[in-house]
Amino acid sequence: DVLDGLRRGRIFAVAGDLITELDVVIAASTGTARVGETLPIAANEQVEVTIRFLDPNTHNESGDNPQVSRVDLILGNVRGPVADPNADTNRTTRVIERFSAGEWTRNGESVTVETTLPIIDGDVYIRVRGTNGNDVEPVMDTIGEDPWADLWFYSNPIFIEVR
Repeated sequence: DVLDGLRRGRIFAVAGDLITELDVVIAASTGTARVGETLPIAANEQVEVTIRFLDPNTHNESGDNPQVSRVDLILGNVRGPVADPNADTNRTTRVIERFSAGEWTRNGESVTVETTLPIIDGDVYIRVRGTNGNDVEPVMDTIGEDPWADLWFYSNPIFIEVR
């Protein structure tokens, strides 16, 4: 159910039909968690990450068939309630790994990326983004720029709670 997925934070956003499916799963000795969920772990426990997405071999509304060129794994500290509810930044958030086609497995339109997180000693979240472009970080399109040349997808976070 779509509304249930929205309520649970189990969503991803995508521009220009870059991908049509995204599944991110983390696993530790305590179990697994997906986008919108929380995984409790022991301090310094190893956490495995599996990212799967469907990179369709079809044309989008622009008539292009965009291909994912890079996937970024992002990690940030969970800091608790903020003093300013309008603040939309977390200075601890950073890209911890970047993956390109040579670092993932492709089976037709289905792509899988696997990695292990660095040692975690406090509450964090991870999320995933990907692009067909070459920009290291997303930037606003300029007037006259082709918006179809720089497409992105973003996942909601998965939280990791250290107990």
